[in-house]
Amino acid sequence: MLKSLLRGPVLLLCACVLAMPTMAAGTDQESAAKRLNELLSAANTMSATFSQMTLSSNGSSLQETTGQVTLQRPGMFRWHTDAPLEQVLVSNGKKIWLYDPDLEQVTIQALDQRLTHTPALLLSGDVSTLSENFSISWQEGSTVDDFVLSPKASDTMFETLRLSFRDGVINDMQLNDPIGQRTNILFQGVKLNEPVDAGQFNFTIPEGVDVISE
Repeated sequence: MLKSLLRGPVLLLCACVLAMPTMAAGTDQESAAKRLNELLSAANTMSATFSQMTLSSNGSSLQETTGQVTLQRPGMFRWHTDAPLEQVLVSNGKKIWLYDPDLEQVTIQALDQRLTHTPALLLSGDVSTLSENFSISWQEGSTVDDFVLSPKASDTMFETLRLSFRDGVINDMQLNDPIGQRTNILFQGVKLNEPVDAGQFNFTIPEGVDVISE
């Protein structure tokens, strides 16, 4: 199910034109992880709209979607992808629901707390172990922080993950999977540390749908 986070319309996780960054002087793994941790941890809650594009290995467009996302630490999130490819992904920090209205199906499973398996947790979970899980490169411009994360483990759902921040706020993500597909997610109208409805992070299963528990 979590594979749909990377290859389906749900996501986690839109090219953005940025000024060419220059490598920060003295950048190493420790300072890159520290800076990324600071940026991610500064947001206890986040809400935004997003646009997402998935490209094939040869660069052709496979899918384009839009939606809304709400996050709250620790580990709670709601990703709602708009019709016609509507899906809802909800986590209460312990379990995760994936609802597909077209299939009339809900899949439920325990939330995989590993950052390398659930990219959404990079925006809402515990990021204190970033350097243990990833090799991280960092480029810094005047208003942009650009990070590329490569998982150290081999059993991951993506090969590289790029996170870009503008003026300290998440701007876009790009995930590259093992078969060469690329998913770009651009966040718009980002609001940080504003009150959010905690009820969004629990899912009420609609009547008459199939339920699959894993």
